Amino acid sequence: MIRLVHKHHDGAVQINATAVLDFDARQKSRQRIVLDSGGAAGVVLARGTTLSDGDVLTDADRLFFVRIVAAAESLSYVHCVDRLLLNRICYHLGNRHVPLQVHADAVAYRHDHVLDAMVTGLGGRPQFCQCAFHPEPGAYDQHGHGHGHGHGHEHEHEHEHEHEHEHAAAPLPDGSLTRAHG
Repeated sequence: MIRLVHKHHDGAVQINATAVLDFDARQKSRQRIVLDSGGAAGVVLARGTTLSDGDVLTDADRLFFVRIVAAAESLSYVHCVDRLLLNRICYHLGNRHVPLQVHADAVAYRHDHVLDAMVTGLGGRPQFCQCAFHPEPGAYDQHGHGHGHGHGHEHEHEHEHEHEHEHAAAPLPDGSLTRAHG
């Protein structure tokens, strides 16, 4: 089995394989991963090393290179043009120590029906999506996480409600569009 022991930082290389990892797996510095070829590799990095979408790992001889790809995960995505409401949603999710991917006008978190109900109760409209998850690192985390950009399709939905607000196209983290609420 190939042992991947370094992050490659020295320019372009010929990629030999890719490994698709979810957020939890990208936080582990020592693990067995499956490559796109079906083969396996051992990741043996310095403790505390985290991986981001696009990172390249290599073996000790720097002859074999593996690109890390962030896996699509089940997320709830809340776009909100009302900044106070968005701040309240982030506050309540953060108060529950939920990892959050924060945008200027939206927040994403791992899909959870209980959290979706809480967000809905606050006035938000969570939407399900399958996207790469890039939450904010903790306040004391010295290892920042990159923010990738996905590809998607346009998406709209119908709904009825009694309060007034603007409806504008809003991007999901995967690049598709939804209607704004807030």
